[in-house]
Amino acid sequence: MSRFFRSASDSESETDSSDNESFISDEELSDNEADSSEDEGNKQQDDQPKKSRFLKGNGDDSDDDSDEEFGRKRQVKSQKDKRIEEMQSCVKAIENGQKNSDWTRITTEFDKLSVSVTRATTGFDSIRVPSFYIKTLADTDDFLQDTLQKEKAAKKKMSAGNNKAVNAMRQKLKKLTKQYETEIAEYKKDPEAYMEEEEEEDVPLPVLKPGFLKKEVTPATEDEAADDGFTSVGKSGKAVVEVTNETLLTKLRETLENRGKKNTDREEQLSVLEILLQKSKSPFQKISVLLALISSRFDINLSMVEYMDVKLWKSVEKELNLLLGVLEANPAFVVREDADELENEDKDVTPAAGETVQIRGSIVSYAERLDDEFTRSLQHIDPHATDYMDRLRDEPSLYAILVRTQCYFEKHEMKENISRVLIRRLEHLYYKPDQVIRSIEKVTKDVLPNYVSSKITHSEEPTQLIHQTCTYLYKQNVSVLRTRAMLCHIYHFALHKDFHTARDMLLMSHLQESIHQADISTQILFNRTTVQIGLCAFRDGLIKEAHAALQEIQGSGRVKELLAQGIQTPRYGQQPTLETDQLERQRQLPFHMHINLELLECVFLTCSMLLEIPAQAQAGPNNKKFISRPFRRLLDYNERQAFSGPPENTRDHIMSAAKALASGEWERAKDFILAIKVWDLMPETQDIKDMLVRKIQEEGLRTYLFTYASYYSTLGLSQLSTMFDLPVSNVSAIVAKMIWSEELSASLDQVSQCVVLHQVELSRLQVLSLQFSEKAANLVDQNERLAGVGRDNSKSHN
Repeated sequence: MSRFFRSASDSESETDSSDNESFISDEELSDNEADSSEDEGNKQQDDQPKKSRFLKGNGDDSDDDSDEEFGRKRQVKSQKDKRIEEMQSCVKAIENGQKNSDWTRITTEFDKLSVSVTRATTGFDSIRVPSFYIKTLADTDDFLQDTLQKEKAAKKKMSAGNNKAVNAMRQKLKKLTKQYETEIAEYKKDPEAYMEEEEEEDVPLPVLKPGFLKKEVTPATEDEAADDGFTSVGKSGKAVVEVTNETLLTKLRETLENRGKKNTDREEQLSVLEILLQKSKSPFQKISVLLALISSRFDINLSMVEYMDVKLWKSVEKELNLLLGVLEANPAFVVREDADELENEDKDVTPAAGETVQIRGSIVSYAERLDDEFTRSLQHIDPHATDYMDRLRDEPSLYAILVRTQCYFEKHEMKENISRVLIRRLEHLYYKPDQVIRSIEKVTKDVLPNYVSSKITHSEEPTQLIHQTCTYLYKQNVSVLRTRAMLCHIYHFALHKDFHTARDMLLMSHLQESIHQADISTQILFNRTTVQIGLCAFRDGLIKEAHAALQEIQGSGRVKELLAQGIQTPRYGQQPTLETDQLERQRQLPFHMHINLELLECVFLTCSMLLEIPAQAQAGPNNKKFISRPFRRLLDYNERQAFSGPPENTRDHIMSAAKALASGEWERAKDFILAIKVWDLMPETQDIKDMLVRKIQEEGLRTYLFTYASYYSTLGLSQLSTMFDLPVSNVSAIVAKMIWSEELSASLDQVSQCVVLHQVELSRLQVLSLQFSEKAANLVDQNERLAGVGRDNSKSHN
C-alpha cells in the first residue's frame, strides 16, 4: 500500500526505512519522556478502530501532523472568539492612531469596530456589548474633547483631512454615547470593577458534542414542550416584536437605521411603517412615522429612467396631505430642514403651552419629488393613449398640494421654501389659457380646507395671479428663480396676445445676452418663450417681428431638440452615448406642453414668403441676397423640379403661393394659403385668415410695382385698387411709403390720382459701386462665420 494511505495505527507502529527517509517522525522531534508518553498513546489508539488519516475528526490527521511537525498545536476557535479578536484588533489600531493623532485612521478603524459590534449583538447568536467597546467609546470621546481644546489654543491648525475626520467622529460619538449612556456611566464610575465583571461573565463553558449526552426530561422542560407559544420571525431572521405605544418610536428608529443598507427589504420596511402609522396616536408619533414613510416610498424607485408606479404615487400624495393636515391641526410642531435632531430617547414628545417643537424634515423636497415623478410619468406614457389623459387628471390634486405647502410655509415664514414651491406652481400655470387656470384654481379651492389661504397669491383672476407669483419671485436672491419667473411671465403675455409688453420685458431683462450661461432647462424655456413671442407677433399681423423672432430657432434645423419636444436624429452616423441619450430624454417636455411644430413651420414660411418675394422682385433675378435662407432654399428646390403636382402638404401650399405671388396672381396665392388646415389650430382663426388675405394683397401690390415699374410711365391708383381689391386710400398709403423709403423711384400725383414712375438708369460707376458693396458685405459675413467657428473650436479644445 502507498505510504500516503497509511492508517492511523501504521503511522506509529511501522518503522519502515523508506518512511523514515521520507517523513520526519515524532521520535526525532521529541525527547525520551515524549517517547514514553507516545507509547502509551499508541496502546490507546490500537484499541480504537482504524481510520484514514484524511477523515475529518481523526486525532492524527494530516493537519495535526503538520502542526506537530512545527512544534505547535492546532486551535479551533468559535465564531464568537473570532469576532472578539477582530474587535480587539480594531481597538488596538484605534489606540495607535490616538498616539499619532491620526484621526483618519481612528475613524476608519472605529467604523469597522462599530460594524463588528452591530453584527455580533444582533441575530439569534447575539452576545452582549463587549466591555472593551464601552471603554473605547469613553476613551475616544475624552481624547476627542482634549483634541478640540488643544486645537482652539494651537497656532498651527490640523490638516484638512484630519479636520474632516474629527468632525465626522464627533457626530458618530455623539450618537453612540447617547445610545450607550448607561454603560458608559457605569464604566466611568469604576473602570476596573466594570472590566473585571465582564471577564467573570465571559467564563467559557465546556462544549459537548450533540448526541453523546442524553437529555434529561425535567418538569420544566415538559411544560415548555407543552407550551405552543412560538416567537414570530420576519424575513430578516429577527424576532417580530409586537408594537405598543411605548415601543413605537424605538421600532421606528430601528427601521430607519436599516434604511439604505445592503440586503434591506424595502417592501418589508414599508409594511412595518404602515403598521406603525396605524398604531401611532399622538401628533409627534404620526409626524415622525409619516416623514419616514414618505421617504421610504420614494426609495422604492431609485432609477433615473423609470417612473414611480401610479398607485405608489397616489399613496405618497395621500400621506403628504395627511402630514400637512396633522401639522396644521397641531401648530406646536414645525417641520424644518434646519432643525436640530431631537434628543427624546425614543419617547413621545408633548410640547408645553406656548412651546414649539421643531422636527427635522423637508416637506418642500417631498412636494418637488412628487412633481418630478408626475412629470416623468407623463414623459413615458404614450400621449395618444387613454392612460395619458387619466394621468393628467391627477394634476389638480398635485397643484392643490403645492398650494397647501405654500400656505404652510407662509404661516411659518420659511421664505426660501416659499419661492421653491411658487416656481413649481408657476410652471404648472404659465402655458395654460385663462379658462384652464380658472378651472384648476376652482378645483383646488374645493379640495383644500377653508382655513388654507395665501397672502401672496390671493387673486382669482389668472393674469393677476401670474403677476403676483412672478412679482414675489423677482424679489428673491436666487438668479435662476428670477430668470425662470421672468420667462414664464413673458410667455404668458405672449400667449394672451400682448406682444409689445412681452417684447419690452424680454428686451429690458437682457436675458438674450446671458442665457447661454444658464442651465439647459432654462435655455429650453427661453426658446419656448421666443417662439411664443413670434407666434404672438404673427397673430397681431406684425410679419417682420414674427419672422425675426422665429428665424433663429426655425432656421437652425434643430427645432425639436431646442424646444425639448423630441430627440434629433444624429447626422453622419454619430451615435450618442447611453448617458447622453438618457439625459436628453429626461429633459423632454410632456406632450400637453408642446408647441405644434407644423404650425410653427407654417407661420415661419408664410412670414418668409411675405418678406422674401417683394425683396426678390426689387433686387432683380440675378441677385443672390436673401432674407430667409431656409425659405430661399426650399423655393429654389421647388423651381428646379421638372414637374410640379398639386400641393399636398404645408410646404407645397406655401411654395405654390410664393410662385403665384411672384407672378402677380395674388388671388391664387390667397387660395393656396387659406387651403392650409393648420390655421384651424390657432385661436381666432377667422381673424388670422382675414389678416393673411390683407397682407397677401399688400405684398402682391408691392411685388407688382417692383416687377413692372420699368414698363410703365404712370399707373392709376383706381386701377391698382381694382386689381388688388384694396381701397384707394390703402393703395395711396402703400405707394407713398415705398416712395418715402426710396424703394420706388416715382412721385404721387394727387390731382390725377396716379403714380408717375421715373425711369432711372444707373451709370456704370453706380453699378460697379453696388457690386463692390455687395461683395464687401459677403466678405464681412464670411469672416464673421469663420471667426465664430474658430471660437467654437477653441472652446471645445479647452
